[in-house]
Amino acid sequence: MIHLKNNGYGPIHSSDLVHRAREICSDMQASIRVARVASNFVELDVSINPVELDLLIEKLSPIGELDNTRHVVEEKIEKEEGIKDGVFYFNNERFWESHESLEGVWKKCFGKEKELVQGIILLAVAFAHRQKDESSIGVGMLSRALEKLGDSPAMYGSIDVDRIRNKIKEMQKTKELVIFEI
Repeated sequence: MIHLKNNGYGPIHSSDLVHRAREICSDMQASIRVARVASNFVELDVSINPVELDLLIEKLSPIGELDNTRHVVEEKIEKEEGIKDGVFYFNNERFWESHESLEGVWKKCFGKEKELVQGIILLAVAFAHRQKDESSIGVGMLSRALEKLGDSPAMYGSIDVDRIRNKIKEMQKTKELVIFEI
């Protein structure tokens, strides 16, 4: 995952950014799968030989200056640490990484807790779709997210689940995804 500083792009530019990045790197053995556009960065989902990463970043500099990189792999992490990471990534508009962190948590949960975590994951994925200018897909996911949250407790650690439920209901009414922190 490569994050470049956002130089005025919006989700509407996602497809153009993917094509531009692919064109810039066409002479390299790099796979650029998707661009997600957040407020402060453009997130590129990339596969490349690690020895070529610096060259790729240099080539991508016309799109934006490097913010950070992260090798995203399924990590073996304690549940509480996964929740903490998931919240951090969510609150920093790194929704795909939030999804990945919370998926590790989800695998360690059972029953209602598993459903609740899946509801939060679905919300993160809905926002990731928004970042790719696929808001209609994200809005469509809200019902499933709300269903998974069900009648779970109002709080899950530091996460205000009631607030999430209310935000989802508001977005369903307006049919617009509005990013918020959890």
